[in-house]
Amino acid sequence: MNGNNFSRNSIGSDTQLKANFMMLIVTMFWGSSYLFMKMGLDSFEGFNLVALRFGIAFILAGALFYKRLIQMNFKTFFYGFILGTLLFLVMSTVTFGLNFTSVSNAGFLFSLSVVFVPMLLALFFKIKPEKKVIFGVGIALLGIALLTLNHHLTINSGDYLIILGAIFYATQIIFTDKFTKNVDSITLGILQLGVAGVWGLVFSFLFEEPHLPSTTEAWVSIMALSVLCSAIGFIGQAVAQKHTTPTHTGLIFSLEPVFAALFAFLFIGEILPAKGYVGAILIMLGVLIAQFKFKKPLLGKKFNQSVEGSKVLH
Repeated sequence: MNGNNFSRNSIGSDTQLKANFMMLIVTMFWGSSYLFMKMGLDSFEGFNLVALRFGIAFILAGALFYKRLIQMNFKTFFYGFILGTLLFLVMSTVTFGLNFTSVSNAGFLFSLSVVFVPMLLALFFKIKPEKKVIFGVGIALLGIALLTLNHHLTINSGDYLIILGAIFYATQIIFTDKFTKNVDSITLGILQLGVAGVWGLVFSFLFEEPHLPSTTEAWVSIMALSVLCSAIGFIGQAVAQKHTTPTHTGLIFSLEPVFAALFAFLFIGEILPAKGYVGAILIMLGVLIAQFKFKKPLLGKKFNQSVEGSKVLH
């Protein structure tokens, strides 16, 4: 959820260092989520995977913060229903997209959500994007072309689904930014896990044959997604963002696709072609340019992040 804005002077260096390290661990977990989803798809269909992941995460996080859930009002429930529905759309498109694309592609393409936020704000709320955003989008689009286009200059369906997921996630970021100003953010975050899990279960019963994990690999993927990437990821982010700056948060979050590509290389030997790595670098560069606001062009000057929203869950 959205973190509070803190000045550098208001945060102790030791506390901030610990918070940044916690944020790095959370980002590493989120980077690994693409690999675990890919593993899970060997044993589960897409909606079944979403239902198990978020259902278990909701139970764990809800048990820890049950007092907050008991005090929930209708407004919080309504907001949670909207965000949970969006989260379901996000993770469903990403999960199905991973059937047809690589883990590395998914990580870098999904990071485009940071670029899509200001674009959607401009489209629906008439908030004119800054020049740096337009420049960042241009670089990111070039990166997408290099990362995804094949010899026939076409993009596969999996990459399209991941990009659609990034658009859904950008929409969720915008709604989250609006909703958390009026209700308890932790309760809202936990509730959306439950809603996403219920939607996954409903669609799994309608279009699939839902079942529990039956192999060690299936249990590892589900528990890693539920515990590490969702429950601990959410709680860790909520705690860490209270003790670090938005600039540090945005920079650390930008490492997520790097972790995704690293895990893909280490555990399944996934290697991108040379132009793919160039495209990945350009996407990250475009994301960083769109995300940060440089106060001065001179080297060594401080810069602040222009935060349109923060990540919620992966």
